[in-house]
Parts: sequence; structure tokens; C-alpha cells
Amino acid sequence: MPERESEPDVQPRRTLWLLSLAHAVNHAQAVVLPLLFLQIIDEFDVSVQTVAFLAAVGAISTGLVQATFAFLTRRFARRAIMAAGGLLFGLGFAAQALAPPFGAFALTNVLSRIGGSPQHPIGNGLLAEQYPPERRGFAISAHISGGNVGTVVVALAGPALLATIGWRGVSILFGVPAALVALAILRWVRETGSDRLAAIAHGSVPSAVRAVLGDSRIRRIYLASVLGGGGRGLGVANLFALLYLTQVLGLPSSTTDVMYGALIVLSVPMPLVAGWLSDRIGRRPTIIGAYLGGAVGFAAFVVAGSSLLGLWIGLAIMGLFSFAESPQLQALLADAVPVGLRDVAFALYFTLAFGVGSSWVAVYGTIVDVAGETAGLPLVFWLMAASFVAAAITMWPVQDPPRHEAAIHEIAV
Repeated sequence: MPERESEPDVQPRRTLWLLSLAHAVNHAQAVVLPLLFLQIIDEFDVSVQTVAFLAAVGAISTGLVQATFAFLTRRFARRAIMAAGGLLFGLGFAAQALAPPFGAFALTNVLSRIGGSPQHPIGNGLLAEQYPPERRGFAISAHISGGNVGTVVVALAGPALLATIGWRGVSILFGVPAALVALAILRWVRETGSDRLAAIAHGSVPSAVRAVLGDSRIRRIYLASVLGGGGRGLGVANLFALLYLTQVLGLPSSTTDVMYGALIVLSVPMPLVAGWLSDRIGRRPTIIGAYLGGAVGFAAFVVAGSSLLGLWIGLAIMGLFSFAESPQLQALLADAVPVGLRDVAFALYFTLAFGVGSSWVAVYGTIVDVAGETAGLPLVFWLMAASFVAAAITMWPVQDPPRHEAAIHEIAV
């Protein structure tokens, strides 16, 4: 049985800062990828559909790998898993610069994204262990927003960097820091090990999976995560918004760069605001409001046509809501499951949200391939709106667990 690490060494704020820094680099790569993809389309002479499928393969692979964390967290410290993933994530991204053909680029890109897979389930597991329920929504949201700071930096500086040092230089510039942060996490993050001990005491992973899936509230959270993947901010809304603006509307890069940057900038404050709200008014109303607001944003964006004012309004609404729902779903999940089931619950959640849920990107790529960019990309945004409405309907019957119930889960073994 693993030994519990020294309790006095655990510093939640330091954990949150380092995880947020790792998340910032993670998001920086996610945001620079669409811009990088636009450059490799020309250099490697590949189509938009090929890029969409590569994005889908990376996202699905990342999601499916997360299913293994239910087993790994019972055997290894979370910080060790974070460090190993971060090294693969950073070095794999940097290795893209050495890829002469598209196949080698695609392989290193997918491997790098797999390396980034521990960020959410393992990182949120650490935060859920170290923060009480009444502060957990904000802590998880701060983790997300901390990542979005990297998002903003790249949205603003990415085009200039790509123009200055090219996509190969950018790959190295954003890959090496990710590896260094991984080493910092291994060196300075500590954990109590209480979740791991509780998970082992609870029983086998299969029995834990059955217990998690036996809760109808958890099943609805999982279904909403899959449906919400149809319009989730990074990797979906931002990628197709950029493709729509450039490939369908044909707006100049000077305009699309600013619009893309504005969309990403808005991703920073809303998770924090949503986390603050969910800690006070509840997770359910915050989640449903984010889904409905996001659906309005997608619809407004495509209805705007070529109107710059309408496009700006749509982008603003998308930026406010499409990045806010996922952290609150994760906080609700952490509240709803006992400590011994937390890692299994998170592993299943992120496998579905970023594995199965990411298949939306492949569906969208197929639609664009069949219908063409002019007809297909607007249809994609209507499907995004529909997916968010369906997720809101799914979450409507779900009630937040009483705070005393979540507190009891913190001391359950």
C-alpha cells in the first residue's frame, strides 16, 4: 500500500500556481495550432479536411488515453504522472519542427497531445483533494483561466511570432517550456495521497466504475460533457471560427487575427466569473446558463453573414459562454462522488468529454468534406448551437449535492 506523503508539505496555492502555469503552456499550444495548421496547409499541400481529421485524431487519442488514469493514479503519485505527460507534451511539440513530411508532423503532433492528457483529470484531482467544496469551483475555474492566460498571450502574439520565426520556430518556443514546467511540478508539488488510499480501500477499478455509472446524476454529467463537446471553446469553436472567417468569408488576416484574439481573450474572465457564481448560486444554474448563452453565440455568429458588427457580436457571446461550462461540470462531478471514486470519475469524464466528445470535430470535417466549405462551415455552427441546447436539456433535472454531502465525501474512505 502506498505511503501517505507528509501533510505539512502540501501547499494548495503552490499546486494551483504550477498547474495553472502548465495549463497556460498547454493552452498556448492549443491556440497556436489553428494558426500553425493554416501554414502547413500551404507548405505540405494538404486540405482543410485533412487538418480537421488530424485535429480530431489528436483530440480523440488524448481523450481515450485518459481512461488509463483510473489505474495509474492507484499506483503512481499524481505529480509523477503530470511530469511524465508534460515531458512528452513539450518535447513532442518541439519535435514537430524536425518533421520534413506531413506524416512525421502528424505523428509528433498526436504524441504531443497525448502527453498533455493528464492536465485536466490529474490536475483537477489534485485540486479537488487540496481544496474544500466551498472553494473548489473557483479553484478549478482558476486552473482553467490560468491556462487561458496562455491562450490570450498566443492569440495576441502568435501571428507575429509565426511571421517572425515560422511555425517550426514556434513549435520549439512553445515545446521546451512545457517540458521545464513538468520538471518543476515533479520537484515542488506535493500531495497527501489520501485520495489514492481511499481509492484502494474502496475496491477494484471495475467496481468503482460500476458505482460511478450507477448514479444517474453522474450519467447526466457525462452525457452533457459529450454533447457540449460539440461547441466547447478551445479546439472546436476557435478552430472552426477561424476557418469560417478565412476560408468562407475571405476576410484579410489583419481582421481575422484581431477577431481571433478577441475570442480568446474573452476565455479568461468567464471561467473565473462562472466559478465564483457556481460556488454561491450553485453549479446547475451556472452550467445551464453557459450552455444556453453559448448556443445563442453560435447562432448569432452564423446569422451575421458578412456583417462585421454581427460577427463581432457573435464572437463576443461565444467567448463569454463557450469556455465556461466545462470547469463547472468538473466541479459538480468532484462534489458528487466520494473521495475513493474521484479519480475513476474524472478518468471517465475526460475520456468521454475529450475522447468521444471530440469526435464532433471528425463529424464536422466530414460535413465540410461532403458539403464544401461554403455550405458546410455554417452548418457546423448550427450543429454547435444544437449540441449546447441538448446539453442544457440534459442537465436540467440535475440538482447540486448539498454542501454537507460533499463535505462528508471529503472524509469518506
